[in-house]
Amino acid sequence: MKGTPGVQAMGPGNTLSPADVRTQPSSNTSYCEIRDDFLAVTLPVVYSLIFIISLLSNLLALWVFWRHTQKTTSITVYMRNLALSDLLLALCLPFRVAYQSQSGPLMLCTAVGAFFYLNMYVSIMFLSLISLDRYLKLIWPLKQFKIHTLPCSTVAARVVWLLCSVFTLPFFFETRREGPCNHKCFHFKSKSLLGAVLNMVAVVTFFIHLLLFLYFYGKISSRFHKVSSGEAQQQIKRMSHRAVRKIFVVLAIFIVCFVPYHVIRVPYILAQAGVITSMQWKQVLHLVNELVLCISALNSCLDPVIFFFLSSSFRRAVLCTLQGKLKRALLRNQGAQIHSKSVTEAGLD
Repeated sequence: MKGTPGVQAMGPGNTLSPADVRTQPSSNTSYCEIRDDFLAVTLPVVYSLIFIISLLSNLLALWVFWRHTQKTTSITVYMRNLALSDLLLALCLPFRVAYQSQSGPLMLCTAVGAFFYLNMYVSIMFLSLISLDRYLKLIWPLKQFKIHTLPCSTVAARVVWLLCSVFTLPFFFETRREGPCNHKCFHFKSKSLLGAVLNMVAVVTFFIHLLLFLYFYGKISSRFHKVSSGEAQQQIKRMSHRAVRKIFVVLAIFIVCFVPYHVIRVPYILAQAGVITSMQWKQVLHLVNELVLCISALNSCLDPVIFFFLSSSFRRAVLCTLQGKLKRALLRNQGAQIHSKSVTEAGLD
């Protein structure tokens, strides 16, 4: 039987479409059995929305931090860098939209993928530093720790960028095992032992940060519970409840955006390394991994909510900006109405 190589091997009833044949790697007669299914349409739309919202909100955040924050503190430094990492992550999303489940230039796909994960883990580190900052200030409000000083927090921010960048470098030179899906840009790919180990190290690092998060917020919650259950004045109790709600926004966003992704990463990495061999499981893990990765990218849209709750100067600057624009719009509208009325009245004279 004559035909395109690789089609015949599928047997009756499994003939490939022309598109499937074109996406086969030329050096391998097998084809990629792992499909995006409904995600092929859903993910580009969702990533496009995340890109637009994240770009606008983080540009606004950086503009406020650089132009309208009168006093720079340790937490301002962390939030400024967090906004920068979210903005850089958002700039990766158009590439994920363009090359989702498509073949693409190897270096471009590798660079964008590594840059995406670099900024994701930079965001995780800065969220951890923000939580540490809140923990120290709320548990020991009268003590001045060195990390609260501007020089120390600035150095800490630079160290975060340096460590994450160094950790990301090996992914640019990773040698992957041969696999039928490796020609696709952002897709399930077979991994070497080194690549699997590096990914597992990232997962373990995340769960260490998660444990620290839970410890910090457990202590903070216990502290505020004692204040609210004691003989404190009613006003102090209300302030305590508001403070708890504000700082727990960080924990909620951290858990919602990053925990599902890192839970799925463990079996997903095992499938990439060949430990899990079932094609059915690989298909399921691929779909779930892409969904939770999309949720993790949503963090770049939600972090400005943290800035609004935790930084009074940021909140004032945003509100003043919005109120100023609203006031100018109302004045222009009022002026247009007055002008229209005067013209009408003049025509009646």
